Amino acid sequence: MKQAIVVRNDLKMGKGKIAAQCCHAAIGSYKKTDKEKIRKWENSGSAKVVLKVKSLEELYELKEIAKRNNISNCLITDAGRTQIPSSTITCLGIGPDEDEIIDKITGDLKLL
Repeated sequence: MKQAIVVRNDLKMGKGKIAAQCCHAAIGSYKKTDKEKIRKWENSGSAKVVLKVKSLEELYELKEIAKRNNISNCLITDAGRTQIPSSTITCLGIGPDEDEIIDKITGDLKLL
């Protein structure tokens, strides 16, 4: 069991900004996940992986794949209070779910 957080690398956000956006994505996707999957994930160590994509289009493609496969996900839109303009989509939380299921969506991505 794991959760994947996918970050847009083209935005060149600072480390702190990335961390905050990843937290939003992790919590948002967690809240949409089936309680049984959450229990199983929490009992197996609550693994997370942070990955990167090069563009907004890639993020949308991943969201669509997750949606088609009925996998919990959460797209994050920034409020624009600090480094980037308001309404900028920054990252996507996927899962938690079985490793194999997450890997089918994110297995080709590089670690952030």
